[in-house]
Amino acid sequence: MNPAPTEPESLAEEALLRGSDDLLVDFDRAFRVFQEFVKGCRALHDIGPAVTVFGSARFGEDHRYYRLARELGRELARRRYAVLTGGGPGIMEAANRGAREGKGLSIGCNIILPKEQEPNPYLDRTIDFDYFFVRKVMLVKFSLGFVLMPGGYGTLDEIFETVTLVQTGKIKHFPIVMMGKDYWQGMLDFISETIFREGAAEEGEVGRFLVTDSVAEVVDHIDRIARGNG
Repeated sequence: MNPAPTEPESLAEEALLRGSDDLLVDFDRAFRVFQEFVKGCRALHDIGPAVTVFGSARFGEDHRYYRLARELGRELARRRYAVLTGGGPGIMEAANRGAREGKGLSIGCNIILPKEQEPNPYLDRTIDFDYFFVRKVMLVKFSLGFVLMPGGYGTLDEIFETVTLVQTGKIKHFPIVMMGKDYWQGMLDFISETIFREGAAEEGEVGRFLVTDSVAEVVDHIDRIARGNG
């Protein structure tokens, strides 16, 4: 029997998702997924209370949302939270940079892509993942809450998957915060004026959801829910 072929790491998830394949090949891929879960758990089990910050990789350090994420990372670190991000540039870099400035633990869960994403320079610990879905599980499992800053398709994916987990009771006592009120207003209007109106979801199904541009309010909200302070 020939051994199962291996794909380049940057193509691993593409190969997994492209359709039916030889059973031995798919078994080998499933084992790689298991190994990645084990690697993530080993790397993150000791980080203590942590908050994940999501957002666009495309904002430079002069952008207002970069500055806001940097301030947020700094304050989270001062409140003794580790800061988790996707490990890349933009908002992720800003939050990690703030955590470093606040003398907290700064962690990046980096995704390996065909056009390789370089980890930002403000990380104390970097874990590389081949699979987006394994990476997202790690960011939920080892986090007390999410802060969702302005971003693109990836950020939207992370928003709605996490909201669905809260709505269906898969995760509890998990604060979700959106920062960048102006940026998100159109989506929030669609949710309230279309989704709620048509009955596809109900207001209040996802509690503990905050929209604010105040860093202090964000961290107080996370403290109150995740740590039971107040």
